[in-house]
Amino acid sequence: MASSPKDEAYLKTVIPKRIQLFQSIQSQHLSRLQSLPSDPIKIKLPDGSVKEGKKWVSSPTDIAKEISKGLASNALIASVDGVLWDMNRPLEGDCELKIFTFESDEGRDTFWHSSAHILGQSLEMEYGCKLCIGPCTTRGEGFYYDAFYGELGLNEEHFKNIEAGAAKSASEKQPFERIEVSREQALEMFSDNMFKVEIINDLPDDKTITVYRCGPLVDLCRGPHIPNTSFVKAFACLKASSAYWRGNKDRESLQRVYGISYPDQKRLKEYIKQLEEAKKYDHRVLGTKQELFFCHPLSPGSWFFLPHGTRIYNKLMEFIRNQYWERGYQEVKSPNMYNIKLWETSGHAANYKENMFLLEIEKQEFGLKPMNCPGHCLMFQHRVRSYRELPLRLADFGVLHRNEASGALTGLTRVRRFQQDDAHIFCRESQIKDEVRGVLEFINCAYTIFGFTYDLKLSTRPEKYLGELATWEKAEAALTEALNESGKPWQINEGDGAFYGPKIDISVSDALNRKFQCATLQLDFQLPERFRLEYSAEDEAKREKPVMIHRAVLGSVERMFAILLEHYKGKWPFWLSPRQAIVCPVSGKSHQYAIEVRDQIQQAGYYVDVDSTDRKIDKKVREAQLAQYNYILVVGMKEIEEKQVTVRLRDKADLKCMTVGSLLQHFKDEVAAFH
Repeated sequence: MASSPKDEAYLKTVIPKRIQLFQSIQSQHLSRLQSLPSDPIKIKLPDGSVKEGKKWVSSPTDIAKEISKGLASNALIASVDGVLWDMNRPLEGDCELKIFTFESDEGRDTFWHSSAHILGQSLEMEYGCKLCIGPCTTRGEGFYYDAFYGELGLNEEHFKNIEAGAAKSASEKQPFERIEVSREQALEMFSDNMFKVEIINDLPDDKTITVYRCGPLVDLCRGPHIPNTSFVKAFACLKASSAYWRGNKDRESLQRVYGISYPDQKRLKEYIKQLEEAKKYDHRVLGTKQELFFCHPLSPGSWFFLPHGTRIYNKLMEFIRNQYWERGYQEVKSPNMYNIKLWETSGHAANYKENMFLLEIEKQEFGLKPMNCPGHCLMFQHRVRSYRELPLRLADFGVLHRNEASGALTGLTRVRRFQQDDAHIFCRESQIKDEVRGVLEFINCAYTIFGFTYDLKLSTRPEKYLGELATWEKAEAALTEALNESGKPWQINEGDGAFYGPKIDISVSDALNRKFQCATLQLDFQLPERFRLEYSAEDEAKREKPVMIHRAVLGSVERMFAILLEHYKGKWPFWLSPRQAIVCPVSGKSHQYAIEVRDQIQQAGYYVDVDSTDRKIDKKVREAQLAQYNYILVVGMKEIEEKQVTVRLRDKADLKCMTVGSLLQHFKDEVAAFH
């Protein structure tokens, strides 16, 4: 698609001006770097070995070459004393160095973030658009770039041009170059882009502003990036959609292009094939087919669960409730709506208000709860607590509401009204390790039953944090011990904890090999402080503050419902199935016996139906298989005489005759195997 004359003017004036400014500042940086003393430095590697280098000269790439040619050719990003670092950026002193390839989370995230810049370059050069932001996606696969195009509406017809631009960038082996700039220099560089100017003006005064260049693209970015564009050997656009600037529906309407990239074509083909496979099992399609749920425009983002969908929803909650009984949790119910004063105390009014539904009652402001934790703090606070009550594990299935932008709503995975298997554990510092270990065991139990594999990461103290350093160190040590004792492999995620406490991030992988964040486990020192929570210690005159653990296993029940529906490809396991059995009479003569069989199974607590149509038995069985009934029970004159049923499984043709009593015992055993 040809650029308009206006676009051509943009390309001929704005981009060269940025490049010229970049080169001018870069030249000053290099000159200053060359004047610095290149003293010897020691670089410690993960295996404990030490390499020697020169300060302000040696880069992670130089060290990678010393280790092996293979590592040097695949190294994407480094970590220097826990801070992610460009491979070609000079080291600034003695340090601990780690090097990451595409096989690591750090490597993949950097690869996809750099690919977003390649996408941005193609979009800017092709359409003269004003680029906004381009991160790797939070789902952990791929990236996107938001941009302002004026009147142009992007669609799949534009993808070939965009992909051709990306391929050109990769073929030119454009290096990712980094400079640090002052606020004034940044504003001058991006004066033609109001979106970048707004970002720059919002940056805190003490923030180092960095700019990266690859080829003609000069972009405001904190980085870091891969060494050069040639690492991206396979690139594809996935979809285009609309978005609002900063997620605000009252701001400019942008267009978002999603992409995916890999170091080789084989992996890209596998990913595209996986996407096609996933489309067949989209929960919205299966949910409609199986009559589980629907959404109505009169209540966007809030789903209606039909009878069969409600069966599954309730089974999931019943499963968690049974676990609560065994694990010492106490279920509570808390209000849906609170005066704004509560949200001011918790900090949500200052940090989360735009995501809340607010209403006025008798000239006072109230908010529907987006989470349960502040209400649970009120429960803890409502009377004097003793150390003997701790740990206190409060669980709540309360309805939550979050004011998500309409453009962000996606089936059951992003909604406005939902429920969580939400719980908060109030405990002493000395109890943290045991409580965390118990939660990890709970998560492992549930995810094993669902057939998920999962990854664990410890997210540690961020740059900006609240509370005492000693408390953080104790908490991180307790989490580390609990993770080690879990027997599961885990990784450290330096500096990615919440400002109020460290956390363990759990991401599950489903049958289609996709990753989802469901369970959560976070330590919180701040809410107990904000609500002035305390309990009497062994010395009753002494008051101590509890630590609060936020945890969920399913996460949002709606989201887990969607993930499980796609994970099982619509074939629910018997214990969770909304259609566990159907009785199919061979003819009208066996209809009454079919009703009697149904009643016996129903009274035993299972979901069972009767196909009372006058269709032939082969047709009834086929329809039952398509409807995903786990057990198809055929009854004819022979079964009436022998007081039996002929049992057929959903996905198998083998037939077996059983008495109803034997069948019910079999059902009982199958359910027990999952609990």
